[in-house]
This record gives sequence, structure tokens and C-alpha cells, in this order.
Amino acid sequence: MAFVAVHGEEAAEIAEHPFGTPTFTGRKWPLADVRLLAPILPTKIIGIGRNYADHAAELGNEVPAEPLVFLKPNTSVVGPNVEIKIPAASERVDFEGELAVIIGQPCRDVTKAKAMSVVMGYTIANDVTARDLQKKDVQFTRAKGFDTFCPMGPFIETEFDPSDVRVVTELDGEVKQDGRTSLMVHDIPSLIEYVSGIMTLLPGDVILTGTPAGVGPMKAGQTVSVTVDGLGTLTNPVANR
Repeated sequence: MAFVAVHGEEAAEIAEHPFGTPTFTGRKWPLADVRLLAPILPTKIIGIGRNYADHAAELGNEVPAEPLVFLKPNTSVVGPNVEIKIPAASERVDFEGELAVIIGQPCRDVTKAKAMSVVMGYTIANDVTARDLQKKDVQFTRAKGFDTFCPMGPFIETEFDPSDVRVVTELDGEVKQDGRTSLMVHDIPSLIEYVSGIMTLLPGDVILTGTPAGVGPMKAGQTVSVTVDGLGTLTNPVANR
């Protein structure tokens, strides 16, 4: 297992870690011969709930005046093409396609004006949620914390403008979610300012920026794909645990 940078159809190995200016080992492989894992294993994943007004409305919730923050464990992370496992404890597990922000340096109390300077890049995430358990428990930890409940990938894009890109989720090829990041209630600089005012962010930490309307259940045997313009597509099959 190694960090790699992708150039066209080729993967080049990074010597240590991808933060700052990476050093390359000189080893390269055709991208088709490489198995892509999740592009980062964060110390923590910070989720933002109800950050699209249409999604808040579809679940019968008010749009929060401040970002609604929750945590997912890093043990929930899996990469592209890895099965999302449906636990026996839940009768409804939903997809939630999202843009994910990767933090690039230790930071705390970051202002909106400087927020983008602490970002390493962006990737795609699926904030998988056991909806029935979320309603039952009221708080989100169990519903969003099962193993495999945070697929991420396929890459981290460092040259990217996240302000107005399309986010689409398909279930077995049928479009279920279709939104734009410009419709976020709280934009990315605001989220970084807010979250870093609560907790220190470390390199590799992930902020999930919320999901558009259209969330819904998925079953074993189905396949879910999340596409973000400019970042590619994250695809995962669904199976019973």
C-alpha cells in the first residue's frame, strides 16, 4: 500500500505522504493495474447535516442557523468498489452523495478569509446512514458510524474550484440526487471557520459538506455511484453484512 499521484492513465508512487510538496520514488504503474484504496485515512471525519435546504425539507427538518456537526469514525472509511455492508440492526440504509474537503495542515480558529489556505484538496464521499436508527437514537453516532459507512475516492484533486459543481448520485444507474454545491446553506470557508473554532483540524481530516435532496434506501445487490464534476465517480456495490 502506498500513496500515489495520478497523471493521466499512470500512477506514480509518493515516497512518504501527500502533504506539502511530495517526493516521488520513481516507481510507476499503469492506472488500470492499480487497486485504489480510500485516498486518505483521516484522524476524524466531520459531517455537516442539513446543509442543503431541499434535503432538510425532504426529511421534515428546519435549516439550522449554524452548521449541524457530527462525527463519523475513521473505521467507517472504505475505498472505491468496496462493498457497503448493510447491518442487521437496520431496515433502511440510505445513500448520501457529498463533496468532501481534505485538510492539509494543522489548524485551529481559522477565519473565513484564510480558510481555503488550509485545504489540501477535495474528493467524493458517500455519507451512508442507517435512517431508521438515526430517527430512533435522535443523535447520529450509531446511524452513521458502522464499518463501510464512509466510502471515499477515487482521488484527491488539489486543483479544483468547489464553489459551483454538480453532485449526482445514481442507484443502479438511475439518478436519485442531482444538486450543486452553490446551493449549500453554509459554504466551505464558513464550515472550516466554524469547525476549526470547535476542534483542531489535522492533516488528512475530512469535512463532509452535506448532501442534496433525493436521499433514499439501498439494498444488497444494488450499486451506488456518486459523481462530482471534476472529481470523477465513486462507485460501491451494496451487500448484507
